[in-house]
Amino acid sequence: MRAAVLHEIGQEKLEVLDDVEAVGFGPGKVRVRVRATGLCHSDLSAMNGVLPQPAPFVPGHEGAGEILDMGDGVRHLKPGDRVVLCWLPACGACPACRRGQTQLCLAGFVNAGTPNFRRSGGDVFGFAGTGTFAEEVVVDAGCAVPIPEDVPFDIAALIGCGVTTGLGAALNTADVAAGSSVAVIGCGGVGISAVQGARLKGAAEIVAVDPVASRRESALRFGATRAVSPEELADVKQQVTGGEGFDYVFEVVGRSATARTAYDATRRGGTLVVVGAGAVDDHLRLTMFELFFDEKRILPSLYGGGDVLRSYERTIALWRAGRVDLAGLITHRVPLAGINEALDQMRTGTALRTCIEI
Repeated sequence: MRAAVLHEIGQEKLEVLDDVEAVGFGPGKVRVRVRATGLCHSDLSAMNGVLPQPAPFVPGHEGAGEILDMGDGVRHLKPGDRVVLCWLPACGACPACRRGQTQLCLAGFVNAGTPNFRRSGGDVFGFAGTGTFAEEVVVDAGCAVPIPEDVPFDIAALIGCGVTTGLGAALNTADVAAGSSVAVIGCGGVGISAVQGARLKGAAEIVAVDPVASRRESALRFGATRAVSPEELADVKQQVTGGEGFDYVFEVVGRSATARTAYDATRRGGTLVVVGAGAVDDHLRLTMFELFFDEKRILPSLYGGGDVLRSYERTIALWRAGRVDLAGLITHRVPLAGINEALDQMRTGTALRTCIEI
């Protein structure tokens, strides 16, 4: 079968090969025919080494498709079922799951260290235990979440990561208060979803911050009340908050420099939500005095900060009701053979989300 493979960390291009085999099928597993997958910035971060990932590997973790086959013991799925792939499934038994913090379950990370694919040259891993830039994947049955018939594969793919992460940061982690002021730093697909989440919660002012003009324009269409470049953030902070700072600031870039900027843009007693996935050696510097004196809440948000399956259901309900725009997030479409074009669109900021149709 065909899959896009990164041979070594640091390479900028993927090679689309037709000699890749999905492996690991057996009890408790399912084989999924991938129909659509989104390109998330985390895929780029894994490719360039910011996020740890063994190579060679097939990127992609934001996918949807249909069940081809089930291993022994899988009773909740059948061939032909439409599913979204969850890269962070909950085991239901670990301490985090028992506390109700299923997004902190580590079972999915164990999958990331097991090869998902094989070719004549040896094992090939799947990013985040999935690897959706492939025609087929084999995953634990818990990673394949059934979706209703009326949800298109491209919409379902977005729900698999970016939309759930951005919406959840606003709805779950921050629990944005109605009438509040919000700034979102980084307005790709995840940041735009955070904008939509803040709008749903009734924020009065939502300022989108991004260096790319087209993304700023998009943010206004999705609910931002203002959109500025990073250089304009200080001025808009003065205009909107009288210099006090925003009630909520979302950092959706994953860099200590922007997290520091976000901290400074947050009012005393306000909330900084860290959404971007950064490098293990990129340290955010804060003084002990400012932590004590400013009393700003710093809330990391992993995968939307809530129960993932419930978040999927909620997003589908909001989409059906027309309360969130998911189709509008897909600005570009390419076949698997055009995957490197999609990577360029992500790197230059010309795409909010590129859908890879497989």
